Amino acid sequence: FAGTVLNQFMKLLFRIPRPWVQDESFTIVESARAEATGYSFPSGHTQTAVGVFGAIARFTKSLAARIVCIVICVLVPLSRMYLGVHTPLDVGVGALMALVLVFGFYPLINKAVNSPKGMRIFLGAMTALGVAFLLFVHLFPFPADIDAENYAHGVKNAYKILGCVIGLFLAYEIDLRFIRFETKAIWWAQILKLILGLIPLLAIKEGLRTPLELLCGGLPLADGLRYFLMVAFAGAVWPLTFRFFGKMGEKKA
Repeated sequence: FAGTVLNQFMKLLFRIPRPWVQDESFTIVESARAEATGYSFPSGHTQTAVGVFGAIARFTKSLAARIVCIVICVLVPLSRMYLGVHTPLDVGVGALMALVLVFGFYPLINKAVNSPKGMRIFLGAMTALGVAFLLFVHLFPFPADIDAENYAHGVKNAYKILGCVIGLFLAYEIDLRFIRFETKAIWWAQILKLILGLIPLLAIKEGLRTPLELLCGGLPLADGLRYFLMVAFAGAVWPLTFRFFGKMGEKKA
């Protein structure tokens, strides 16, 4: 989360265009152009991949899982350069920032995971960071020639980030007080849990896009509400089914 905020902050602060904008002779894989939104530096995909899978590799005790995560951390930055949507500087800085955060935050997160007070402090800090970034995109005196499309992309991300963290805070409190879900289940039940949970999650992500935009008059607040609902569903609604999935495959006495 901290990496995402820092990444978006740096994109708007440095405002470095994509490689093909800087050099018209630069060629990219055309199918990747549509999804390569926002400014180029640093690479958001690299930051996210190394941050997420690097953190899993740091926390897990499984050698196989650690190897898979490390391979992903290497392949994603390479793929961004292969597609032509980022430069080595973009992916290098994105990966470096993610690694610094993964190892820097590890001791803090390790303590907070098993401490409700510590986790609330952590989530409170994340919320404050999200609010600060939202204020930055609205109040910072950006130059008049800032690319309007890239700026709008940054504003939308600010609302998405804040919506996610508020949803996470709410989901944590609900789980702590009422659910306390377990993740254990037989392997095929885990697959069912994943697939059946993704369907309504994607329905919220895509199905509510237009209704919320109409409700909010096209304002980026709609993106914040949508991502809040996604995280709240994933963290506080779908886990209500985990007890049912956990009983699958159990032998009756």
